[in-house]
This record gives sequence, C-alpha cells and structure tokens, in this order.
Amino acid sequence: MKANNFPILDISNLIPQKVPFVMVDSLQDFTNEKVVSAFKIIPSNLFVENNHLGEPGLVENMAQTVALHTGYDYFLKGEQAPTGYIGSIKSVTIHKLPSINEVIRTEATILHEFMGVTMVSVSVFNAEGQEIASGEMKTVIAG
Repeated sequence: MKANNFPILDISNLIPQKVPFVMVDSLQDFTNEKVVSAFKIIPSNLFVENNHLGEPGLVENMAQTVALHTGYDYFLKGEQAPTGYIGSIKSVTIHKLPSINEVIRTEATILHEFMGVTMVSVSVFNAEGQEIASGEMKTVIAG
C-alpha cells in the first residue's frame, strides 16, 4: 500500500474490526484533519433489516471511519493500527437509511485530538450527495 494513493481498497490492516463486523470498504481521502470512507451496503450485512442498513450500522460506519483515520495515520508512521472504542456519541441525526447495494460516503472532521481521545464531527452521504446522517462522537484508543 502506498501513502496518498487514493482510493485505498484493502483497508484490512488499517482498522481493528474484522469481517463480518467491517462497516467501511475503502479509504477515499485523508488529511490530518479529515478522512473520507466509502461503504457498499450488501444484503448479508449484520445490520441490514428490511433491505436497509439500520441505525446501529450507520453509527458503526461513522466510528469505523474515525478508526480508519487513526489506522492510516499509524500506517504512515510505520506502526500497527491500534484498537479503540466509542467513548461517547453526541447528537446523532439520521435522516434516511441507505438501501442494499447503495454506496455511502462518510466524512469525519477531527475537532480535537489529545492523548488517544479524538472528538469528531461525522456526516454520511448517499450516492446523490445528500446527507443522510450526521453527529459528533468521541473515540478512545485502548491501552
């Protein structure tokens, strides 16, 4: 994997989650302040119900997008991606649930990062570029 060669499709070493709990497919863009992921909703996804990705799947997609930012940052430093968890979720709004076979794009903007705690603003967009979900969350690196 080369640095700054987007999109990056093999992200298996960038996030700690493993199939079937992976809710991001690719790294679309990365800066120190922002990360963009993409995710295709497949029928066999754990959180698909009534042909839509449910709320827990969208929230996990948001968190894994943040994990992807951390994992790629560690990759650039030549280190292994750490394990983390959601520390808190603030004001999540879900306007629409994505359908199976739809590709969503998730953008996380880093608001604050200090000693393994990252506060982010996250937005999820459908293929038409409409925001379907948003919120703020805090993630914490375990250890």
